[in-house]
Amino acid sequence: MFLSRRQLLQKSSIGFGSLALASMLSHEAQSGDQAKQTHHLPRAKRVIFLFMKGGPSQVDSFDYKPKLQEDHGKPLPFEKPRVQFAPTGNLLGSPWKFKKYGESGIAVSELFPNVAQCVDDLCFINSMHGSNPAHGGACLKVHTGSDTFVRPSMGAWISYGLGTENANLPAFITICPTLAHGGTKNWGAAFLPANFSGTPLGLASQSSEQARVKYIHNQEMNFKQQRTQLDLTQTFNRHFLESVGENAELESRIQSFELAFRMQTEMPEALDLASETENTHKLYGTDHPITADFGRQCLMARRFAERGVRFIQVTHSNTDVQWDQHGNLRKGHEQNAAEVDQPIAALLSDLKSRGLLEDTLVLWGGEFGRTPTCQGAGDNGRDHNPEGFTMWLAGGGVRGGMQYGATDDYGYYAVQDKVHLHDLHATLLHLLGLDHLQLTYRHAGRDFRLTDVSGHVVEGIFA
Repeated sequence: MFLSRRQLLQKSSIGFGSLALASMLSHEAQSGDQAKQTHHLPRAKRVIFLFMKGGPSQVDSFDYKPKLQEDHGKPLPFEKPRVQFAPTGNLLGSPWKFKKYGESGIAVSELFPNVAQCVDDLCFINSMHGSNPAHGGACLKVHTGSDTFVRPSMGAWISYGLGTENANLPAFITICPTLAHGGTKNWGAAFLPANFSGTPLGLASQSSEQARVKYIHNQEMNFKQQRTQLDLTQTFNRHFLESVGENAELESRIQSFELAFRMQTEMPEALDLASETENTHKLYGTDHPITADFGRQCLMARRFAERGVRFIQVTHSNTDVQWDQHGNLRKGHEQNAAEVDQPIAALLSDLKSRGLLEDTLVLWGGEFGRTPTCQGAGDNGRDHNPEGFTMWLAGGGVRGGMQYGATDDYGYYAVQDKVHLHDLHATLLHLLGLDHLQLTYRHAGRDFRLTDVSGHVVEGIFA
């Protein structure tokens, strides 16, 4: 009779081999998924993704187009994309004035007066482009690299590739995520082990004051009693794991129990914004009704970053307005910008003052941009535009005070140094010390990666 390795450990030497294996599994479960070796020297240790759901307009924010202002009301002088989300009319100049800021002299819309003060720390990629003009597919594309299949999110890939710096907190946290347009798939692990999926705090439909971990306190028993109960449960789990052999789902479940137990020691303190000074709260705008909600999210992001969380996503998704202005462009974008401008600038300056911006990569953007042509009545709306839009980065090894790539004279198509979303993902991974070609996971008979079969590192933005 042939014995498996696990059976041999159980039956030989009075089972001491099995005990040793159980001890090793216990140690792994309690220590969590520790930091891993990178492929090359990293420039950044973590990412904060400021996701503006709905698609902010590049030509009304960070991609100034004088020609668009000159030709307002005229027909677009070249062909529109073959596939459009909806029909649009003539050119629509921006209702907002632009002004140059900083030593770099980069023009920023009056929608973002506070972020404008940080331009010398920002790297604007004005030549982003994607492949899907619909919110659902575009959201999945920017988060997972695929707009048609269920794939691991970039936060999950980064957690899988880097491990965690803090065993008492999840490696991937998403604050107030939306359940629309991809929902949980945007922060899920798909076929990666489940412990790499994002831990959601609150929802976009709730105030960020409610962004808490459920059941973080056990009212029924003390810490020591919980540890005893968990040890017994994990003993049963590990015995079962030994009997069935390698099982990633079960191993992830064992680790998740241990992480949930350890989170009780650090998560409440991490979420305790009352410990911050009055000046800090004023900086982030948590004392003002317009900026309070997003300000709390950004402040939480800074607190998680300094505690070693690898990937932190902060979602701005005002459920009444979002950034999806097919009409009411002026009202919608002004409201959205007013809610996020001060908190974002506060986050950047706070990270910089604490020395965290050097190894924290901040990414800002939506799932696509908007058309420079008009949609809706009264010249007051823009349609979806994945053909050319802007995202910006700060810190983490990127060069500040620069604009990379360009759209055409009207801001419709990316035309110079084009950066696809696959290129963006490859670049983010590279800055974190990960080679997107090597960061793979075997599933269903093939190797998968965040960038699928594409992606090039945009080295031109490196400091």
